[in-house]
This record gives sequence, C-alpha cells and structure tokens, in this order.
Amino acid sequence: MENKESVFRRKLEMVHGVPLFWSIAEEWAQVETFQAQPDDLLIATYPKSGTTWVSEIVDMIYNEGDAEKCKRDAIFNRVPFMELIIPGMTNGVAKLTEIPPPRLVKTHLPVQLLPKSFWENDCKVIYVARNAKDVAVSYYHFYKMAKMHPEPGTWDEFLEKFMTGEVCFGSWYEHVKGWWEKTTSQRILYLFYEDMKEDPQREIRKVLRFLEKDLKEEVVRKILHHTSFQEMQKNPTANYKMMTQSEMDHSVSPFMRKGIAGDWKNHFTVAQNEKFDQDYEEKMVGSVPQFRMEI
Repeated sequence: MENKESVFRRKLEMVHGVPLFWSIAEEWAQVETFQAQPDDLLIATYPKSGTTWVSEIVDMIYNEGDAEKCKRDAIFNRVPFMELIIPGMTNGVAKLTEIPPPRLVKTHLPVQLLPKSFWENDCKVIYVARNAKDVAVSYYHFYKMAKMHPEPGTWDEFLEKFMTGEVCFGSWYEHVKGWWEKTTSQRILYLFYEDMKEDPQREIRKVLRFLEKDLKEEVVRKILHHTSFQEMQKNPTANYKMMTQSEMDHSVSPFMRKGIAGDWKNHFTVAQNEKFDQDYEEKMVGSVPQFRMEI
C-alpha cells in the first residue's frame, strides 16, 4: 500500500494522447479490459458537468423515488467511478465486480478510451455536457480541493491549461464533440446541464423515457426534491463529505460549490473572456452541439 501523501499532487500521465491521473495510467490494462454487462447504465461526463446530479437522479429512478434507499451508501460507492484506481485506496473496476446487476457506472473518459465491452454489449449511456466556461471555473476549484490533481496554479494559468487540454481527462472540446458523434450509432441520451437547470422535471422525464421507466407524478416530484442542489448539498451520501480531508479538502472549496449556470462571469476577466471566445470559435466551428453560456 502506498503512503497516502505520496499519491497526491503528482503530474498527469498520457494514455493514448489523453492526460490522466498517474495511477489510472499505471493500471490502464484493468480499465481497458473492463467487462461491461448488457444491463449496465453508463453515466459519462467531462468532469464538473453534473455527474453527481444525474447519478443521484438515476439512482432515485432505479429505487422508484425511495430517498432512504438512495442514502444506503455514498454516491461514489453506489455509482462507482470505473477508471479511478488509486493504489491502496480505491479501485473502480474492482468495486463494480462486487455490485449486482443492473449496475450504474460512472466515467469521465473521452469516447475513444471507453472499454470496448460497452459497445459490444450495446449498453445505454447518459452523457451530460455543460458549457465550457462554467466547467473551467468549477474544475479549477475542484483541482484546488481534490488532491489527486496536480497543483492548479493561478486561475489564469489553469485556464490556459484548460484551453489546451492539459488537464485530467484532456480537452473539453474533443470530449463533448466525440461523445456527440457517437450518438448516431449508439444508445446515448445526450443531456445539457443548462437544460437541467432550466427545467429539471422536463429533463428527468427524458431520462425516464430513455430508461423505459414509468413512474407516477408524485414519485417524479420526490425525485425532483431529493435531487435539487439544496438537498444534495446537505446530503452526506451525495456531497462527497464522506471522503477524508486528505483526499478532498472541503474547507478549500466545497465539492458542491454553487451549481448554477453563468458563474464564469464572476471569474473571467474581459481579456480572458475575449481570448477564450476566439479560441472557442476556432475549436467548435461546425460543431453540432450548441452550448448556452448562461440561462
């Protein structure tokens, strides 16, 4: 078992051209050969795009709106983070082998790195995408509090890294475009964080249709309440406060920070925004998914 301190703040390692945590890179064979099952549901996102939110929604749907059942364990155990392997601390692949079907599986991998067994088994996928500016801000705060990441540096330095894809899980641009392209050939429900904020009930109904589940109106209302930002922020099984402070320091920044659309305006300078917009236009030219920077 590695000393806990020795696993943190280490530089990222490349896996097929994508920067990942060093420990994922070292154990990549385990991830690549992960055996999906036909009834697995994959929840895929770029980091800080609503992963925990949609995971909690789906777990509530699977448990027919029973909030107490959804408090049976921390979200990271109910919906294991498949590729996250940290020696002596956690192993998403191993966790998933212990869960009876149907399993909920979380990944931040770009589409080209996903284990082939998901496609071979025609697994359903829910992908959530969030606008790049809010993701950059949220990811910066996450980098500061979650110590598996390298030191983020200043906000300006981090924003540069984000724009060039030199952050864990690589380029946001390639991630959202790659998963979008896969929707033409696979069973993927592609959701937008901003749509979820604007009308969560409408988006929950989309998820229900995709999962071929029919729940009563009162159950949908329970799910809406339980998965609101305010409820999740104070729920220890959803807000990551069950992690140790050595792993995630909530005094630096809470895991559930604001949960809003448009917070980037409080962080971007005029110069940063102009530079970002120009770069964004170049990278997203001709791209089908359209993002709203605010609602």
